[in-house]
Amino acid sequence: MTISVIDSASGMSRVLTAAAQDRADLIRDMWAPMAGMYHFIPGGVDMATVHQQNFGFRPDSALEQVRDGLESLVAADAWTRIEKALEDGVAALAAAGPGVTIPDLNVLLVLGDPTSRHFVDEVQGISGFGGISGYITITVWPTSRVLDRLEAITVHELHHNVRYSPGGIVWDPQTVTIGEHVVSEGLADVFASELYGDAGYTHFVRDETRSDDQVLAKVASGLSVTGMADFAAWVLGDSSAQLFGVEPVGLPTGAGYAAGARLVRAYLDATGTTAAQSVDAPASEILRVALPRLGLTPDAAH
Repeated sequence: MTISVIDSASGMSRVLTAAAQDRADLIRDMWAPMAGMYHFIPGGVDMATVHQQNFGFRPDSALEQVRDGLESLVAADAWTRIEKALEDGVAALAAAGPGVTIPDLNVLLVLGDPTSRHFVDEVQGISGFGGISGYITITVWPTSRVLDRLEAITVHELHHNVRYSPGGIVWDPQTVTIGEHVVSEGLADVFASELYGDAGYTHFVRDETRSDDQVLAKVASGLSVTGMADFAAWVLGDSSAQLFGVEPVGLPTGAGYAAGARLVRAYLDATGTTAAQSVDAPASEILRVALPRLGLTPDAAH
């Protein structure tokens, strides 16, 4: 397999030095290698819109901040570090499951929008997506915390990518459950922790959320909810739900990540396995084992 980390440092530099009327097209050019993510949409999509939907920096505001952000990423050797993390993550997954499908990867790192309070404050400068086989996008604002976690952020998305590659778990937007999403986030965080220790855990989840039994029970009550429309509420929490126009359910930011990590840990402890070995374990099986160990009803898995 091959890993292609796109030279978005040059791409972003071209956007930032271009005339205002040319910037949107240059953003489209930068995102063009990722267009295959949307192979299932007839005619494709506008990649400039995709950039914005992923909290990407705006081509018409805060450009000095974005230039400073780009300098920070370059100084941190972000692209080399991402490629090395992917190599290490692929090696760990291949060793744990020799039969697992690891696709060729196209990977895009871009700066987020420093004027978005939700992106900067609520999710603390990180938005990743790795759920479509062969493609990983990572949108960041380069705070010291984000830069410290860059490798962990990367392999988190890698775990998702391998889980949903051919031969793995099928993600059907109409029938997928909250349980699958929660388990996948837990697996990805625990996998990152297997490689990078406590830095593996998604940093916008507060410590008190991770240990809150009421949060765990609330998330567990929604595990059987089907379809993606409500995922923001149950996995990302109330703030993201409001942003995306979804009815909040009374959960703090990152609740699904916190619950997922506890559920996955319970399953791994019971089975003596690792998140790397469990990359394609069905969520229903993980929940069947984990829920009783955490004092929750197994009915929540169905």
